[in-house]
Amino acid sequence: MTIRHGSRHSTIPPNHEPKPQQESEDGNLPQYNSNGHAVTRGIQPNGESGRRGFHPVHFLAVCWASSCTASKYVNVLWPFVPAAIGLHFARPEERLWIFILSYIGMVPSANMIGFAGQELARKLPTVLGVVLETTLGSLVEMILFIVFLVNQREAGVPVVQAAILGSILANLLLCMGLCFFFGGLRRQEQKFHDVVSDTGSNLMLVAGFALVIPVTYSNALRGRENITTDTLESEVVKISRATAIVLLLAFAVYTFFQMKSHHGIYDDILEEDENNDADRHRDLAKPKLTLIESIIALAIALTFVSMMAVFLVENISYMQRNRGLSDAFLGLILVPLVEKAAEHITAIDEAWDNQMNFALSHILGASVQTALLNTPLAVIVGWGLKVHMSLNFEVFDAVVLILAILVVGSFLRDGKSNYLEGALCFFVYVLIAVAAYYYPNPVEGHESAGSSVSE
Repeated sequence: MTIRHGSRHSTIPPNHEPKPQQESEDGNLPQYNSNGHAVTRGIQPNGESGRRGFHPVHFLAVCWASSCTASKYVNVLWPFVPAAIGLHFARPEERLWIFILSYIGMVPSANMIGFAGQELARKLPTVLGVVLETTLGSLVEMILFIVFLVNQREAGVPVVQAAILGSILANLLLCMGLCFFFGGLRRQEQKFHDVVSDTGSNLMLVAGFALVIPVTYSNALRGRENITTDTLESEVVKISRATAIVLLLAFAVYTFFQMKSHHGIYDDILEEDENNDADRHRDLAKPKLTLIESIIALAIALTFVSMMAVFLVENISYMQRNRGLSDAFLGLILVPLVEKAAEHITAIDEAWDNQMNFALSHILGASVQTALLNTPLAVIVGWGLKVHMSLNFEVFDAVVLILAILVVGSFLRDGKSNYLEGALCFFVYVLIAVAAYYYPNPVEGHESAGSSVSE
């Protein structure tokens, strides 16, 4: 499985003779994890690799094995990364192929971030590890948002707006649907704790309400004689910036709640979930990265993710102009699918192994971070770049978001899931994808709900 912290207490490795325990310099007995490795101070037992420093052969072998079988298969896509880089510099006119290769190359790069984050999370306390994993997964999203705004300026705003909502929809409908479905194939039903589900769904409902306030304001006043279009758009941008600040404060309170004031509740829930892991024994026995190797893997993955993001964004205008892709389809469907690939694989694997609290923590945690952290940061970055990045989404996108939050909330309310609920979530996502594919871009010279004032 994926995250896998353990208790702080020492454990004698199974099928091994007990190791002679000699006192360390501070007088305490050394700890050993399930593989018989002496545990380094500050490292969780199940995150101990038994090695120090950087070993290239072990590093490549562990990264290739990755966190699960599905994640391992994703690694066969790594040749697309150098292919995209080479084609970008050798044949820059091949814009369609650069876009395709970069899009595919983003998947193994994002998967590497997810795996390196898991390896680093193993070495940390449970709740901190989950938060770290979710944050690292959101880095891919944040990189894409920033690259869009820096490279495309005002032209990138509609795509970023759609990508914000598309990321949340991909988590809530696609990923959660697949988790419910694949987890339900092995069991009649799966149960999860209401602290995880209720807190996450309630936060998403509040965040969704906050995100649609600028849209509602814009549509309520659009067309009135006592306010010009430019004035209205300027005020919507100001409301969006104020909303961004409030959402950041809400994220800070949520983080304090999860990691400080109520971390004991989450620790108990997640540690109990570890014991439900269907392949825990195999996961504990797998070779692991050292702390230095985890950091190196993160650095490599972030480098490649950034390059793939730049290549993708540089060719977005070509895909829109020459291949007929709309802002809605690019933002709601294509971008979220690739940026969330690693998180989705992780969550689905956890659900398959009957760790639904972990799976929901990743799904809802990623959605909350997109709404309360990444979205405000995108608005603030646009503010700093003098790009009028607002939360004035298309009405279609905003309505779909609120309905999706309500649908998922109703499925989470009973604390149980099955494959039927998963299939229904997936079908709803497919319907949204079909509608987004045919949804046209606004006609130039005409105002729309999601337009932003030009600089």
